[in-house]
Amino acid sequence: MLQVFTTTLLFNPFRLFSSPTPFRVPLFLMSTAAVKRVGTHNGSFHCDEALGCFMIRLTNKFSDAHVVRTRDSQVLDTLDAVLDVGGVYDPVKDRYDHHQKGFDEVFGHGFNRKLSSAGLIYKHFGKEIIAKELHVDEDHPDVQRLFLAVYKSFMEAIDAIDNGINQYDTDQTPRYVNSTHLSSRVGKLNLDWIDPDQSAEKENAAFDRAMDLAGSEFLNSIRSHARSWLPARSIVMECLAASRDIDPSREIMVLDRFCPDDRSKQWRVQAVAIAPDRFESRKALPVQWRGLRDDELSKESGIPGCVFVHMSGFIGGNQTYEGAIAMARAALKL
Repeated sequence: MLQVFTTTLLFNPFRLFSSPTPFRVPLFLMSTAAVKRVGTHNGSFHCDEALGCFMIRLTNKFSDAHVVRTRDSQVLDTLDAVLDVGGVYDPVKDRYDHHQKGFDEVFGHGFNRKLSSAGLIYKHFGKEIIAKELHVDEDHPDVQRLFLAVYKSFMEAIDAIDNGINQYDTDQTPRYVNSTHLSSRVGKLNLDWIDPDQSAEKENAAFDRAMDLAGSEFLNSIRSHARSWLPARSIVMECLAASRDIDPSREIMVLDRFCPDDRSKQWRVQAVAIAPDRFESRKALPVQWRGLRDDELSKESGIPGCVFVHMSGFIGGNQTYEGAIAMARAALKL
């Protein structure tokens, strides 16, 4: 499928959002109720429990809870919630470990990767967190849309990496090493083995930094989806429904709005990728057009107003809507 789009409209932000961190009420204004305590293990930490602790403290039930890091089962039994340690998954009792034999909980909704502690917290509290960020009720349809989208684009990788699930079904050595993903960056916040100060205080301070890092990227994912993905989704759905009016094949979709605005009056013809994370196109622009520009491209294609076609064939440009449509229709036949 080919898509044709212009670049002329402005984008309005979706909504205002809450601050990145929970509001902390001065001690003398707090309720007399005891501050909740959330437990996770001490020692080396990973992205899943750092993110899980951050997320659970965004909920009403555990707002601003104190984090206790220990493996002492007697201490863990006294805590209000326990993540990534303890050998128990029981959401009724707020126990969210995933290491025990027989654990096979998945997110559902078509996702079948085993969950980490972060995935468990997201599964049970994600809608509440998203609804608070959007300032809407949990039953708002946008909450469910973001709940699934953020899991797919952000949370699933956290779960898979923590559970040792390879991204690809292959026994080949990767062509390059990627140590820039969130789980890797969180891991690098652990104390260096040569650090002379291996105290619990310094270790807990490092864990606080890990929570902040993982949590900020989690909230950024929600906010980016809300500000950009949701409005773009609405545009795409409208244009996809109207594709029958563009070409009888329904293989050409016109995006008559584009964000962000760059004030260009030109049109683009873009091939659809075979998958979101792949570079290959389902139907790339013709080989004989690739790498050509302007008059040379117009002459080769027989279409006036051509601007360029990328060397890979995934995108091209024309000065007019009619020219872009002509390029798309010709590409389908070549």
